[in-house]
Amino acid sequence: MTNLLSANSKGKYTREKAEQIRDLARNSIGHDSGAIGFELRQTIRLIQNLQGEIDLLDSEIKRIMDDVQSPVLSIPGIGYVLGAILVSETGNIENFSNPAKLLAFAGLDPSIYQSGQYNAKSTPMVKRGSTYLRWGLMQAARLVAYRDGTFAAYMEKKLSEGKHYYVALTHVSKKLVRVLFHLLKTNQNFAPHFG
Repeated sequence: MTNLLSANSKGKYTREKAEQIRDLARNSIGHDSGAIGFELRQTIRLIQNLQGEIDLLDSEIKRIMDDVQSPVLSIPGIGYVLGAILVSETGNIENFSNPAKLLAFAGLDPSIYQSGQYNAKSTPMVKRGSTYLRWGLMQAARLVAYRDGTFAAYMEKKLSEGKHYYVALTHVSKKLVRVLFHLLKTNQNFAPHFG
């Protein structure tokens, strides 16, 4: 420790400082219990093992998405994991005859409130349907709005209209649903359009 301190302090701290740190460490909140040390090492090994499993899952997701060759991956900001969520939660696109049905399946369609002649203008989304698809679309919308000029301009337009960030993000998600629907139906890659 003396050498480490001396090298990193450019000679400012010597052996006395190292001994002072060692003595303070003995009286600090740490423990020198063998059982606690064993538990800590075991927890570290568990974390490393779980990280290895996560790495294996990520590589398997990448392999499957490469085999599927989904046009979803051509959208800027959507990677393998997020693309896999969108593709797997959407399922067979032929189950949806139009983008509105996919939007409803994701639970992003607005709720309707009316009584007699009154129709509410500002209603929350219904949040029924696939929670994972809705989450994936919201995450994808945020990332795509950073990476694609058209989506960024649409997000900026909604924000300039005075909409809250998450309301604007929901609008971007709805636009993304229309794009996803078209890409999956036609099996075409995303082509950015500016302006």
